[in-house]
Amino acid sequence: MTTQPAMSASPGGSARRGGAGSASRDSLRDLQARVLEAARHLDWAGYSKHDALNAPWLEAVAGKSRLLRLAAIQLVMRCPVHVRPWIGVRPARDPKGLALFSRALLFRVRALGEAGAGAEARRLLDWLLEHPAPGFEPLAWGYPYPWQDVGFFAPRFFPNRVVTSNVAQALMDGYETLGERRYLEAAGSVVRFLLEAPRTLFEDANRRCVSYVPSEEVNWIVMDVPALAGAAAARYATLTSDRRMMGEAARLIRYVASKQTAYGAWFYAEPPEASHITHDNYHTGIILDALLEYSGRSGSDEFMAVYRRGLDYYRDHLFDPDGAPRFMNHRRWPRDIHGAAQGVITFSLAQRATGHGGETAARVLGWTLAEMWDPASGWFHYQKRRLGDIRIPLLRWGQAWMAYAVGVYLEHGEARG
Repeated sequence: MTTQPAMSASPGGSARRGGAGSASRDSLRDLQARVLEAARHLDWAGYSKHDALNAPWLEAVAGKSRLLRLAAIQLVMRCPVHVRPWIGVRPARDPKGLALFSRALLFRVRALGEAGAGAEARRLLDWLLEHPAPGFEPLAWGYPYPWQDVGFFAPRFFPNRVVTSNVAQALMDGYETLGERRYLEAAGSVVRFLLEAPRTLFEDANRRCVSYVPSEEVNWIVMDVPALAGAAAARYATLTSDRRMMGEAARLIRYVASKQTAYGAWFYAEPPEASHITHDNYHTGIILDALLEYSGRSGSDEFMAVYRRGLDYYRDHLFDPDGAPRFMNHRRWPRDIHGAAQGVITFSLAQRATGHGGETAARVLGWTLAEMWDPASGWFHYQKRRLGDIRIPLLRWGQAWMAYAVGVYLEHGEARG
């Protein structure tokens, strides 16, 4: 396997090269092709933000200690130098990354008629179906590294609803773009996991919240989890005309909508004090996209007022006027590539649904291309911090999200005159 380019912190940003407003559609398609080629060159296997314990010796030293696991992950994650190859972190295929890359490739099938992109997307989707989380039924996926979060520990490959919902969406893209019913059938199994796997954390007659991971021991509510599950269920319900499932999707989305603050935001966790994260960039965008997905699929406007209020908050408090993504509402730094990509996606989808948002999407994309894109290597920088850029090459966290984001912008986000 080819080694990833060694990148480390360097002062200043990349040269200003013009943003989405000055970039032609052809140049953005070429840029997306370069991002995909960088991943293809690595056989779609790379590093991710929280993968420190994919270093076997570090996993052994941390053992079963929650504090040592957290410390190891945080130290590697926050290091401004690309230490992963030096300490033996093993690159891996990340199911969420493959789902995003496959969705980017399927855009190229729809927009450009690229048969090769379709064949490549099919290979990635088939690999996912051949490599689900072992020992689980229905189909589900997790991260390819052990992961200690504040609220729980997930062993390598242990499934979670965030990764699994992304795979579900990719499979449904595969069905709708390639016309292969086997992807829809597989998505049915995946959505069953999202709806039925343990654990329900809250339930009443109209609302329901499900856990991040399928464990009876985890009682930590992460707000984007029911949103993602509800959006995937709503899409599958539409494709299969399943009214009962649409009702279950509504309960999940209704729970999330009920937790919006009076000023239009969502806390990362419930109760809010369960996490140090308050109103952060990309989780807010994910929730907004889920509300919009449900609304479009169901034909219901029940949550559109919540969506519009949340979108206004997202635009006004989680981005600067020049399009730079804030990390949280009260923290500009670091500027994170995932937040940039999420902004492009969320405002592009808003443009498609409401006719507004395209100009903001273009501004966010323009800032990202000027500040976080390195045309010499074909990689997006991981973060911009106060003292310089962090150019660590994170395949899923940066490349996959941006490959998908550029496709969403080109398909839906350009403002029409």
